Amino acid sequence: VPQKKLPWYLTLYDIEDSDTGKLVSCDNPFCIEISGGPLSGCTANMSCPYLEIYGDGSSTAGYFVKDVVQYAQVSGDLRTTTANGSVIFGCGERQSGDLGSDNEEALDGILGFGKTNSSMISQLASSGDVKKMFAHCLDGTNGGGIFAIGHVVQPKVNTTPMVPDQPHYSVNMTAVQVGLEFLNLTTDVFEIGDRKGTIIDSGTTLAYLPEIIYEPLVSKIISQQPDLKVHTVHDEYTCFQYSESVDEGFPNVTFHFQNSLSLNVHPHEYLFPYEGLWCIGWQNSGMQSSERRNMTLLGDLVLSNKLVVYDLENQVIGWTEYNCSSSIKLQDEHSGTVHLVGSHYISSESPSCDVTVLVAFILLMTLLQIFIYQNM
Repeated sequence: VPQKKLPWYLTLYDIEDSDTGKLVSCDNPFCIEISGGPLSGCTANMSCPYLEIYGDGSSTAGYFVKDVVQYAQVSGDLRTTTANGSVIFGCGERQSGDLGSDNEEALDGILGFGKTNSSMISQLASSGDVKKMFAHCLDGTNGGGIFAIGHVVQPKVNTTPMVPDQPHYSVNMTAVQVGLEFLNLTTDVFEIGDRKGTIIDSGTTLAYLPEIIYEPLVSKIISQQPDLKVHTVHDEYTCFQYSESVDEGFPNVTFHFQNSLSLNVHPHEYLFPYEGLWCIGWQNSGMQSSERRNMTLLGDLVLSNKLVVYDLENQVIGWTEYNCSSSIKLQDEHSGTVHLVGSHYISSESPSCDVTVLVAFILLMTLLQIFIYQNM
C-alpha cells in the first residue's frame, strides 16, 4: 500500500506467509469472551470476526489470528536480545477513515495495551512473559521517544489511583489551574454520567474538556493578551496571530489529581502552529459526538515530554516531566539488576504488519520499539 508521504510501503499481515499463524475460530474461548457470548451464525469452522469503530469515525474490520510476536528483551545497559510471545490479535481486512489505505497518514498497525484481558500486555502477562506494567515517553520536540514494559526505577514517578470498573485508563482529577488561579469548579464536574474520572489516552492527539471547564480555561488563556484577534479554523479550532514567545505571553495550565499528583502543560505544548496562526489544542467535548460528549480526555497534547507509567499490578498511573530523548532505568523483578533503556527516533510510523488488538485504550499511534524485561 504506497503512501505519498511515507518512505516505505505499508505491509499487510498475511497469515499464509506465517509458519506459526493460526486462525481463531468462533468456538474459541477468546472469541466467545470478547464477543460477549457465542456469535449468531458463527460456527466452529468459521474465523472469529471483529469490527472496531473509533471515536473519530475511523474503523477496522477483519478476523482474529494467533501468532508469535517478537520483542526486544533488555539484556544489559542499552542492549537487548530477541524474545517472543504468542498473542491473539485482529488482522484488518477493511480500514476506513484515518486508518484507510487512501489516507496519506494511514497507519500500518495499532498496538493495543488496554486494561482488558484481550490486550497485548494482558495476554503476555497472563502467560508469565512480562509484568503487567509499562511506560511511554513521547518526545514532542524531536519525535520518537521511549516505550518499555517492566518496572521503571528511574526517574522516580509519583502516582494516582486508577478509577475502578472503568474501561479506559481513568484517574480522579480534583482541580484545574490556569497560571496562578484555580478555576471555580465543583468536584462533580469530572464525573459525567457513567464515565468516572479523567481518561489518559496516548491514542488521542489533543485534549477534550467538558464545556464547564473548557469555556473558562480558554477565556483565561485568551484574556492574557487583550488585543488578540481570534479566528475559528475549520469550525473547530480557536486560533490567533501572535509573533512573540508563547511561553512568555500565556499561562501554564496545571491539572491536579488524587494523591497530590499534578500535570503541568506549557503554552508551547497546548498551542500548535497552523498557517501562520497559533491554535489552541484544548477541545470542547460538549461539542463532540454522544460517546465523547462532556468527557475529560487527555491525549498527546498533555502527555508528550513526560514519562507516563501504567502499573496494572497496583492499579495506579503516574508521570513526571522528562527528556524523552534520554534514557530510563528498568529493574528485573527476579534478579534485581537495573539496566538503561534508551530512546529511539522514529520519523514516521514504523513499518510492520497491519494488526489491531481490540481494546478500549489504543496506545501509541506512532509505534515505538518495545523493550521488555522478561519474567519467567
